Amino acid sequence: MTKSLILASVAALALCTAPALAQDQARIAPGAPGDAPTWVNAAKTGAGASYEAYVDGRYADGGPTGDVSRVWFSLADGVLTETMYGLIHEAQIKQLRFAVVTETGLSVEGTDTTSRTEYLHTDANGRPLSPAYRVITTDNQGRYEIEKRIYTDPDSQSLVVRTNIKAMAGRITPYLLLEPHMANTGVGDEAIAFNDYLFSSEGDANLVLLPDKPFQVVSAGFMGTSDGLTDLRDGRLDDVYFSTGEQRGNTMLTGALEPLETGGSLQRDFVIGFGPSPADAMHQAKRTYLVGLDAVLANFNGEGSAVGWEDYIASLTDLPRIAEQSTDGGKLAYASALMLKVQEDRTHAGALIASLSNPWGDTVDATNPSTGYKAVWPRDFYQVAMAMLALGDTETPLAAFRYLPQVQVRADTPGNTGATGWFLQKTWVDGTIEWVAVQLDQTAMPIMLGYKLWKAGLVSDAEMAGMYTRMIKPAADFLVEGGKLGLNWNDRTVTPPWTQQERWEEQEGYSPSTTAAVVAGLVTAAEIARASGDTASADRYLATADDYAGKIESRMFTTEGSLGDGKYFVRITRNEDPNDRAPIGEANAQQGLPEDQIVDGGFLELVRYGVRPPYASSIVATLPEYDDQTREDRLRVRYDLNGVPAWRRYGNDGYGENVETGNGYGVGGMTPGQRGRVWPFFTGERGHYDLAAVLADTSGNEGWRESSLNGIRLLYVRGMESFANGGLLLPEQVWDGVGNDTAYDYKPGQGTNSATPLAWTHAEYIKLLRSLADRKVWDRYDPVAERYSAE
Repeated sequence: MTKSLILASVAALALCTAPALAQDQARIAPGAPGDAPTWVNAAKTGAGASYEAYVDGRYADGGPTGDVSRVWFSLADGVLTETMYGLIHEAQIKQLRFAVVTETGLSVEGTDTTSRTEYLHTDANGRPLSPAYRVITTDNQGRYEIEKRIYTDPDSQSLVVRTNIKAMAGRITPYLLLEPHMANTGVGDEAIAFNDYLFSSEGDANLVLLPDKPFQVVSAGFMGTSDGLTDLRDGRLDDVYFSTGEQRGNTMLTGALEPLETGGSLQRDFVIGFGPSPADAMHQAKRTYLVGLDAVLANFNGEGSAVGWEDYIASLTDLPRIAEQSTDGGKLAYASALMLKVQEDRTHAGALIASLSNPWGDTVDATNPSTGYKAVWPRDFYQVAMAMLALGDTETPLAAFRYLPQVQVRADTPGNTGATGWFLQKTWVDGTIEWVAVQLDQTAMPIMLGYKLWKAGLVSDAEMAGMYTRMIKPAADFLVEGGKLGLNWNDRTVTPPWTQQERWEEQEGYSPSTTAAVVAGLVTAAEIARASGDTASADRYLATADDYAGKIESRMFTTEGSLGDGKYFVRITRNEDPNDRAPIGEANAQQGLPEDQIVDGGFLELVRYGVRPPYASSIVATLPEYDDQTREDRLRVRYDLNGVPAWRRYGNDGYGENVETGNGYGVGGMTPGQRGRVWPFFTGERGHYDLAAVLADTSGNEGWRESSLNGIRLLYVRGMESFANGGLLLPEQVWDGVGNDTAYDYKPGQGTNSATPLAWTHAEYIKLLRSLADRKVWDRYDPVAERYSAE
């Protein structure tokens, strides 16, 4: 959209006064398209969105929470980072930060500051009640401090940033720096700067940043050439531009605030509105100011008569009970409840994503649109839905179950010419296909979730009968028969329980974790089939499950391995002989090593779902190899960090920072120096195993059992809590201390730049609390355990 059309559109609606420009409107920024764009640090310390109540199980305007807000934000390094509007993956902002000119030089938030993140709204015990944040950044040289209060307007498409800037040592002049990445890229943006507001757009995505008072000076430019930060390197914003003109690229908008003397402070408010037109974006921002920013926060929180986050937290009937199992007073439990709900799309009810981040985002090219982890994987989806059910949320898991047919392959799936019934590997929340490998656990888990909801009484017999025909039977049939695929590049043939990929999306073959889910999926499908009147299919599902379960050890348990005493479950084997030491595939620039050298924790899923009892000889035999901390770092899996037992995904994992350079994953190309780090949810998985073992041991008295259960709390629950950052967010990976760390200066146990918050990690923490509270593993399926794990 041209500058003239923008001005005409805004003026036509009389949404703002004529801007008092501080520079010649004819000045067009040079240097298009600017530097190559990237995203930002994925180690978020905050993530937020408005709570929106369903209307008949869907998101629609006019319900208890009014109009539906479709704005999400994230925080990292003390600054506002990726901010989405529309669908949950559609980023519109890369970051918003302040640069401060001081008497001794330029200081930039995030680079030259330390920060802390706090929740604005907590209960008397300090447990967060909404994802509204206070973020405080302090200059490393003590010259200034900036406090930002950040939240969304639940009744508008807008974001509020309220600031208080203090000069602590010498005169300072702060400058707001806004880096748009409209329409989920950093290359197609235009930018226009008025003293009264800042504007950016790409296509039908529009943004207006509206300050409560006009900026002193403004500028629009291309990154690395004509942007405000580049201009400020000499301490002056004096080479200013009104617009980026007809050129598009990677842009920055800059607005100067009033200078401050030592001891002075400045309070300024900013509202960022989004919309399909410039006028609508301006309207959204104006609407928020008209309500009043204090009232908007109260509405966001759900205070008084407003329906908001307090109401959602209050609806979680099991949260107070399970929070008693925590060791931090319930703070992380409440934060986890918020994070799980925040990371749901607000157009497609029940669409639960993996993380509101883009892994190693500061090194990821933003030239083309990407979802990162802001997408649906049925496996992560299952973990989250089950955790929300554990909290007592009776609506979101049901919406999630009803959403699932959207990501199941059918005969009419665009481009499909092959087998049906399996679930897509990765999709956008609207069902757009992204990745198409077959992971059999992702086809089993929707069945398992449906069974849990049915048994909980949330899905009626009549609805389940319909879903059986529509979704569950096709999935179960695929788990029995497999078939020839025909979608995009994927023309492989899958013969279950052989899977094209296991849960780490890298290897084909027979996997303990995948097989555990497949067996549980088939047994629960049989229960549903029988209740739906399909006894023939029920019998077939059980017979197949029995066959798969009966061959688990012969296919995946080596008795001639090269580790320890040679007897343990391997991570995966490409054929049915776990003793032939055949190599597995290369992945993440790591050589494909013999199968017997690679151990992971997938065998514990056999116990979690009830496919094997905790004291099965194959399970007990594998634990020493999984726990061996004397093994060389390349193959070692367990690392005790600050007294907390923690594990990598598997030996020889390359999905992480480079041990030689310290760079993030994939920087400079895929190299053998890459190393996958420790994942905190494995601490929860091991806690679940120890819980199952304690509950299965009938030799001790009740006092011994309670002491053992408390020991699990103190070791595994407290351990997971230790991995949370200052914003009470749990990461995908934490630093294990192996190799160089010149790029990020991580400390052992600190979350890396892979992805925070990871929904799966928060889900595992919640499920561990629920399992301890119930004295029963939450993911255990009774008909599975009764069939295969009876003592």
